[in-house]
Amino acid sequence: MPSISYYLDPTHFDLVTPDGTITHIQHLDNGTAEAVVFIENISPVFVGFQIEPENVIFNIKSTLAQLGVDGIGTEYELDSKNFCAQVKVTLIPHGHIGSKMLGLLTHGAAVGKLFAADERRRVRKPYYLSRMFGRSDLIGSPLLSLGGLHGSEHLILDVVDGRAVAYLSLQNGRLKYGNEIEGFLGTIAKALVKGLPTRRLLRLHQEWDPNATRNIEENEILLVRTLPLHIRTVFGRVVDNLLSEGYHHTSASILQPDTAASGDIYEVFGKSKREITDIPLEFYTLEPYREYVFFADRDQLQTSLENDTFLFNAFKTAPLPETLRAATFIVKSDQLLTLESKDWIARETRPFEFPGTSQTDRQALMVERYIEQQPCYPFLKSISERVITSQGVLFTRYFPSPLMKRMLLGYHEQRALKRIYFQKPSLSSDVFFSAEDRALLHDLEHFGIPVFWVDEITQKVLQYVEKPESDSGMFVPAEKVSVFLKSTIFGIYGSNLLSGPFEQILTELLSGLLDLRKICNHPLLSKNTPLALVTGGGPGAMELGNKVAKELGILSCANIVDFRQKDSSVVNEQKQNPYVEAKMTYRLDKLVERQAEFNLDFPIFLTGGIGTDFEYCLEEVRRKVGSVKATPIMLMGEVEYWTEKITPRFKANLAAGTIKGSEWVSNCFYCVQNASQALSVYKKYFESTLSIGKEGIVYEDGFCIVRDADF
Repeated sequence: MPSISYYLDPTHFDLVTPDGTITHIQHLDNGTAEAVVFIENISPVFVGFQIEPENVIFNIKSTLAQLGVDGIGTEYELDSKNFCAQVKVTLIPHGHIGSKMLGLLTHGAAVGKLFAADERRRVRKPYYLSRMFGRSDLIGSPLLSLGGLHGSEHLILDVVDGRAVAYLSLQNGRLKYGNEIEGFLGTIAKALVKGLPTRRLLRLHQEWDPNATRNIEENEILLVRTLPLHIRTVFGRVVDNLLSEGYHHTSASILQPDTAASGDIYEVFGKSKREITDIPLEFYTLEPYREYVFFADRDQLQTSLENDTFLFNAFKTAPLPETLRAATFIVKSDQLLTLESKDWIARETRPFEFPGTSQTDRQALMVERYIEQQPCYPFLKSISERVITSQGVLFTRYFPSPLMKRMLLGYHEQRALKRIYFQKPSLSSDVFFSAEDRALLHDLEHFGIPVFWVDEITQKVLQYVEKPESDSGMFVPAEKVSVFLKSTIFGIYGSNLLSGPFEQILTELLSGLLDLRKICNHPLLSKNTPLALVTGGGPGAMELGNKVAKELGILSCANIVDFRQKDSSVVNEQKQNPYVEAKMTYRLDKLVERQAEFNLDFPIFLTGGIGTDFEYCLEEVRRKVGSVKATPIMLMGEVEYWTEKITPRFKANLAAGTIKGSEWVSNCFYCVQNASQALSVYKKYFESTLSIGKEGIVYEDGFCIVRDADF
């Protein structure tokens, strides 16, 4: 089967072929002619190669039809291996001008194309068409209208024999030719051989007679006109058997989806004294990419995207090996549910060495080459060039390279790209995002393009979300996004080597906070404020915190850093613990940046080593410089432990005068041995009775020791 890239070819639609040319013509005594028409360079995805031959029809060029030459295909030979076809066509003249034109047709003249009238693509419901009224493409052209952007009273939609039919009302009068048309026919014949456009030139010789009747006599062609018709979303086809009795339409019955106010002339023949009043059209859908369908109209696709199983199954169809970068663009539910390997564009990974900005021209060239190697490039390019006109979602095995930012956020791409789904953050760094990746996530968030991680570790689909007034975010289970956005965030800092005897106290503390929020009315704690808990996502104290949070129904989050063994590393590898629900990941060189993005409202410290000391200092500095509010920080454990860790440094700074004016920071830290002590501190804070901040108490130990008797 042809690959998806063929559907992105801007030079074709899959229901029609290019024009074919005459390879042999024989004029018969009865005034008709038999011609052999050869068509080459047919797209591999031409539907006519797949359906029953009787549903493939020959469509004469409208220029010839308007001159009175009809063409009926009688024998069809379609060659799907060589992408060509040969058709025997009977050419029939209607009227004096038609006979003259037929006599001028020669070898090499382009006379018509094939159309695949695929029953599966026939439009069944009028709503499919009527929803396009009033809508336009990106350059302002109507998607479907008769006489104006918003549709027209002259376009009547109905259902006939299980298909949607539009009746186009005819204008009074008919088109006629002046005497000079016969001298122009030779030019038309030569233009058909040269492949030059002819329809606009022909219009120079057409005159509209508004008073002429629209009835017809034998052996003549009747040219009638509707209001200007615009089609962008479908193929139209004249329904011959629904025409008024006695009338027939030429085989130039197909209106292509690039029709722009030119599909208003129709060529009929026959015999009837009754005037023809309208033209009936049926419709066939385009390839999904070209339907101009809005994501908001794809109810089934939106429902399917809410099913995690469907999404994981979709990624299983991506071509192997997994080191291949692969992408596909989905615009309808059927695509998602029937994905195959051929529906993806895959590219081998080729490492690039960029010379840097010291060689700007070469750097720019290398970047362009790198971008063009990305599997999502053909889709984004097709959107930019308006080959893809439907809105949809991008599936990509690996999160897009930050170098794709310009294309992802381009005007046309941003309008068409409604979501991004990926399965792996990085080919080179596994599950860990780079700083540039996170910057791209931030930009996609602000441009309104949701990003989803189909995460194999949690076996959940996670959506990237940023808290209000924050420039960083996390991947959160889709069903818990609102919880994350509204939540007050507690956090656990502590050792990855040991969890300590803290499970019970943490359980009691977090349970107590859930109870406290029922009676509090504070911006950070109320019955309408959900809670979230953030850790570093590893083992030890972090695993304990995530475990307790998840068991209590508190959103369990983590900022996970790449601590895998390096050549000079003395850090224990910290694999993600199984209790993490929402997360962000970081590479080791951005460790400090990761700490800055914890964004905790209420930190809680357990026993820890150098990393915990670093985190303590950051929380201390945040409060000193005012980047966060002065909120209480819990130090869980024995007083002696925290005294040995904190007090000497605090007193040394105090004696040296280096924290003059900042001594008050000590009132942000509270050493507690049980949950009730911690809850009493929180209760006072939420009741605004806690002595905290610049006007609060200075504690000589560098922190407040909470005792049941005096607090």
